Amino acid sequence: MDEALAAGRRYGVDVIPGVEINTDVGQDEVHILGYFIDHADGTFQAFLGERRAARVRRAEEMVRRLFALGVRVEWARIREIASGAAVGRPHIARALVEAGRVASVQEAFERFLGRNGPAYVPRAPLAPEDAVEVIAGAGGVPVLAHPGWSSSGPVLERVPRLVARGLGGIEVYYPDHTPEMVEAYLTIAGRYRLVATGGTDYHGGGARTGHAQLGSIPMPAGVVPALRARWTSMRALPAGDARPS
Repeated sequence: MDEALAAGRRYGVDVIPGVEINTDVGQDEVHILGYFIDHADGTFQAFLGERRAARVRRAEEMVRRLFALGVRVEWARIREIASGAAVGRPHIARALVEAGRVASVQEAFERFLGRNGPAYVPRAPLAPEDAVEVIAGAGGVPVLAHPGWSSSGPVLERVPRLVARGLGGIEVYYPDHTPEMVEAYLTIAGRYRLVATGGTDYHGGGARTGHAQLGSIPMPAGVVPALRARWTSMRALPAGDARPS
């Protein structure tokens, strides 16, 4: 992040420190985004370190389960594919493709790594409310990511609780959101005074090839200023009070 911020200053690009934290609500994944975080915050870095270690243990167990199924894939190659990033299922999937065990990343998830697959291992538990608090504690603006990405009912039912814990925004503009979803999420944003954000969820290709390309989702020009204003207002609140202004 320090390198990115330095490059932004050098080239006149506004770089916003951010994070995406995966959590679970029942059988649904819930992703919480954090914008304008203090990435050097010690407590925040300790939290990320614990989550990365848990991801590595989870990935190692998935590889062991693949071996038990007679599907060999090399752990060293998975780490190479991750290139220093936190190891996850997409890296295992790519290694399976390289090893000729499956024809595509999608097949790897469908046959082995998906939630109902024989090599699937649940993540270390984390509630979305806790992720919101971690981000707010690091000085960031917590945002509920792509609520329409999966079965959104249980997720949206938690919005009041998330707001109470410091939620500052909801991702309205997203490749998988229909016009009807966009309108529904704008209504929720207005009701709870949340910033309506958006994005393509572009992960640089690889496992996400075929998803929307970077910059392909139009959104209002006021999104970033609104996020920055929310961040500024949160910084002015007393310590421990991350309620929206």
